Amino acid sequence: MVKKKILVIDDEEKILQSVTDILEDEGFEVQTSLDGETALRLMEGGLPDLVLVDIWMPGMDGLEFLRQMKANWPFIPAVIMSGHGTIETAVKATRLGAYDFMEKPLSYEHLLLTVQNALKYSDLREENVLLRQRAGTMRELIGESTAMKRLKEQIAIVAPTDAWVLIQGENGTGKEVVAQTIHRLSKQNQRPLVEINCAAIPEELIESELFGHEKGAFTGATTMKRGKFDLANGGILFLDEIGDMSLKTQAKILRILQEQRFERVGGNKTIRIDVRIVAATNKDLEKEIREGRFREDLYYRLNVISIEIPPLRERKDDIPLLVDAFLSEFTGDAAHGPKKRATPEVIEVFMHYDWPGNVRELRNMIERLVILSKGPEITVDDLPPSFSRRGPKTLHETKINAEAPWMTCPDFREARAMFEREYLARRLAEFQGNVKRTAEAIGIERRHLYRKIKALGLA
Repeated sequence: MVKKKILVIDDEEKILQSVTDILEDEGFEVQTSLDGETALRLMEGGLPDLVLVDIWMPGMDGLEFLRQMKANWPFIPAVIMSGHGTIETAVKATRLGAYDFMEKPLSYEHLLLTVQNALKYSDLREENVLLRQRAGTMRELIGESTAMKRLKEQIAIVAPTDAWVLIQGENGTGKEVVAQTIHRLSKQNQRPLVEINCAAIPEELIESELFGHEKGAFTGATTMKRGKFDLANGGILFLDEIGDMSLKTQAKILRILQEQRFERVGGNKTIRIDVRIVAATNKDLEKEIREGRFREDLYYRLNVISIEIPPLRERKDDIPLLVDAFLSEFTGDAAHGPKKRATPEVIEVFMHYDWPGNVRELRNMIERLVILSKGPEITVDDLPPSFSRRGPKTLHETKINAEAPWMTCPDFREARAMFEREYLARRLAEFQGNVKRTAEAIGIERRHLYRKIKALGLA
């Protein structure tokens, strides 16, 4: 458990010592300063979770300190302490952003209650910011197919541990949903899941996003900014599309993951963290390593537990459930109108389509159909022309390919070998040569498939 850090500022050493003893006994990490100027310099080296500051001090008083602190670090809560408090002073402090006002002499119970409330307020505010950023993105894993049951079982085993997870799957399979599910079932679920899409951030900004930056670190850095690692302290950091990071950034990430500490851009103060990593990629990282685009040591650091999400074409039994869920998402309220349903013929067309864009493509299709269809039902006539032409053929429309070479081969064993070679070559090509996924798709053991590939000369 990461200790909360509290900065106490007072020009009386006895008060500093007394408050420090109380807070340290309660498990807090305490830093002290006798004046405001020194306190600001301390904060530039490492930020506290809460500040307690005396209002009357020589040089920079508490109100001026509060004004400068809030200009640079507006998210840090501050509590004003005073032995000569007035209503006017309390109002000024509140207007400057103080969380609360305590009169001296400080009572043990009042001090602890105020500190705990201020920290809870700070945690809630930080979590609300992150939740607003992710509003509308939280989804459930939908599906009862064999592949999805296996995936859910794996998540249920891994999530409650502290193990780092590497999620692999094609675009649109739901890697973010898996990460959110791991967070929801984890011991870190009281802390926010901090997400960052490594592919969506320009190379020149990714270090600032991950590690934060100090005021003046570069043009436009008018205030200090906390990075994603800092925000995820004590929780989970989700690194989406990790395979799109540059080698330079990968090296920095690796050092942080190994040491659990970092410096902000433009700073030299080491910040210690306790972060669980969940990473995701749509790339074959082993291939990326062979081609020199991904660090092997980073791969093995991240790949403690590997979770592979099956593409939608391998779990088509889930399509009716997904369609119903997306129809509920996009209809049935005041904004979208009454709930619609898809006819069995539409579901049948969907079941015979390969969905190269996976669940995301299906979701987008349902949203499109909800908007464009006029009646309470979505019918085949509502489907895009190019899509509806992909529908299934009836038994009478399906013809055996008499031109296939195995159809004219006189020897049964040779014909079977020809068919197997053609069939396996096509399925392997469908899965980009991935033997594991091909074996799962066609329902045979991977070792048996390896032997078949070698025997048929497909290696």
